[in-house]
Amino acid sequence: MAEAEEATEDAGGEGKKKSKLLLIIALIVGILLVGGGGAAVAFFLLGSEPETAENMEPAKPEKADAIYTKVRTKEGKPMFVVTLQSQDQRPHYMQLYVEAKSREQQVADALELHMPLVVARLNALFQTQRFQELQSIEGKIALRQAATDLVRELMQEKIGKPGVETILFTNFVMQ
Repeated sequence: MAEAEEATEDAGGEGKKKSKLLLIIALIVGILLVGGGGAAVAFFLLGSEPETAENMEPAKPEKADAIYTKVRTKEGKPMFVVTLQSQDQRPHYMQLYVEAKSREQQVADALELHMPLVVARLNALFQTQRFQELQSIEGKIALRQAATDLVRELMQEKIGKPGVETILFTNFVMQ
């Protein structure tokens, strides 16, 4: 009888170990299923939309290389020198080196062809400036924008499109 009780205890101990092992395996499998399911739901709900024709951005055309044209007189004088208007009745001078930025050779060629007219109009614009206004950054920016607009209008007249992206002052001195 003692032997029968020992056999029952051994069988019961091994059975408890097996059931604990099965319980642990079942918990691990359950955790993996819940975690995997959560990851799958997150992937589908938070993932990116499939690429369709509606949500794809159109390809941006690459810009052509910039072409810089020096604005200068026929004699090759590379700068503008003008007397500025002033409230203090003292003479003030401004010296500018100017370049036009475009992206088409046709525009650069038109600038070269019409350079005397470009220089004359820019000279007229620069001579009307006031010394006090050009002492601020805002005044210089406004002058650059006015010069850009003037050259764009001229190119619109001559070649049928503005063509010039901007006018750049590569050197700007006032005294």
